[in-house]
Amino acid sequence: MRSFLFVPGDSQRKFEKASAGDADALILDLEDSVAASAKEAARQTVAEMLQAPRGGQARFVRVNALDTGLTLQDLAAVMAHAPDGIVLPKCEGPDDLRKLAHYLAAFEATHALGETKILAIVTETAASLFTLGQYRGVDRRLWGMMWGAEDLAASLGARENAENAVYHEPFRLARNLCLAGAAAAGVVAVDSICATLDDLSIVETEAKAARRDGFGAKAVIHPKHVAPVNMAFTPTEDEIAWARKVLDAFAANPDAGVVRIDGKMVDKPHERAARSIMTAANKQT
Repeated sequence: MRSFLFVPGDSQRKFEKASAGDADALILDLEDSVAASAKEAARQTVAEMLQAPRGGQARFVRVNALDTGLTLQDLAAVMAHAPDGIVLPKCEGPDDLRKLAHYLAAFEATHALGETKILAIVTETAASLFTLGQYRGVDRRLWGMMWGAEDLAASLGARENAENAVYHEPFRLARNLCLAGAAAAGVVAVDSICATLDDLSIVETEAKAARRDGFGAKAVIHPKHVAPVNMAFTPTEDEIAWARKVLDAFAANPDAGVVRIDGKMVDKPHERAARSIMTAANKQT
């Protein structure tokens, strides 16, 4: 999954547009995009969204944060309809992840479901930044870790998180720690949304930088952001050709730690990178 498109949980119209688009996954949102007075109605709307034909598009649900007292109500409304995953906002560490996993285990047993993926948003509070290296082995439902800058700005007391589409240092720190934490946990790192709506070149630049640095996917808040994100996270023909050369060279020399390709020395980390490229390419075919 390359692109995660947020869809307000109270908008059937936006859901219909999003489900007909090219996003690899939708995040049906019960949190920030839904007013407090509309939460109950949105739960019913999201339940109906989950019952609509899915095709190959995954459907995740972002529940309200654990400290709101609304999480269990959200889960009770949606779990019977087997979401592909649950997005946990304001996750401050392994204890929050364990609590959600405990809730999910009960609902999975009740509704005879398999294990539900968890995508945790792990940088939205100051406290969360100090636990990002502690997620390894906490629960096998953890599929990915996403970073976010909007709530973190409020938590830090920052006046802004970026200028001219470039994040300030505290937020770059959060991004980089999320990336390292996800790698340490062996899960997918998901890049934050691009807040610039109309300049798609900025979306493209962010997505390319995210993939370059090791992120496996990116969240988006507008359908027109999906195409540049999908393109950025799809291996190019040149990358696929390079990966094939590397894998063929090591296959021909199975005992070698280093091989020579096009006048350059290539070692085992390059082989792992080549396998990652081919895995991503095969998922898009």
